[in-house]
Amino acid sequence: MRGIFAAEKWQMLVDHLGKFAEGFGMTLFIVLFGLLLSLTLGILFGILSVSRLKILRALARVYVEFFQNTPLLVQIFFLYNALPYLGTVMPVTLIGILGLGFYHGAYMAEVVRTGITAVPAGQSEAAISQGFGHLEMMLFIILPQALKVMLPPLANVSSNLIKNTSILAVIAGGDLMYQADSFAASTLCYGPAYVTAGILYFIICFPLTRLSIRMEQRFKEVR
Repeated sequence: MRGIFAAEKWQMLVDHLGKFAEGFGMTLFIVLFGLLLSLTLGILFGILSVSRLKILRALARVYVEFFQNTPLLVQIFFLYNALPYLGTVMPVTLIGILGLGFYHGAYMAEVVRTGITAVPAGQSEAAISQGFGHLEMMLFIILPQALKVMLPPLANVSSNLIKNTSILAVIAGGDLMYQADSFAASTLCYGPAYVTAGILYFIICFPLTRLSIRMEQRFKEVR
C-alpha cells in the first residue's frame, strides 16, 4: 500500500468507520456537557467580576487569570495524573468535561463581563430604583441586553472548546482524535485517518463559525 492516500488505505478506513463514529459521538457528548459547564461558570464569574464586593471581584479575577494563563494540557494532566495521588480517580470522560469546562469558562466569564459593562449604566440605575436586587437586576435586566454583544464571542469560544477536545487523545479519552490516532498507529493509514478526523471536526465547528460571523454582522447593523 504505497502512498499516504492509497485506495487500500481508504478501504481500511471504511472497514473501521464504526470506531470513528464512536469517537465522534464521544466528542459530541463531551462538547455538550463541557459547554454547559463553561457557560454556567462563565455567567457566574462574569457576574461576580462586576460585583460591588471587592472580594467577589477578586475571586472572579483569580479564576480567570489562573485558567487563562496555564495550558489546558497541564490542567488535563493534573486531573488525570495528580488527582489519583490525592485519592480522587475520575473517568476520562468526566476529566474531559471538567477540564474543558473550567478552562473555557474563564474565557466565557470575560465575554460575559464585557457584555455586562457594555450595557448603559442608566439601565442598572433604573433597575435599582424599581427595587431590583443585584442578582435580579443581572438576570432580568442586564444580561438579556448584553446578550447581543456576548453571542458572537461566545460562539467563538464554543468553537475553540470543540477543537480542544482533541487534547483528550493524550489520556485515551475515547474521543474522535483518540480513535483517529489509534486507527492510524495500528494500520499506518495516517492520511485517511487525519483527513476524516479533520472533516468531522469541521462539520461541528463550521456552523458555529458562520453563526458567529452572522451575529457579529447583525450586531454592527443594529448599532
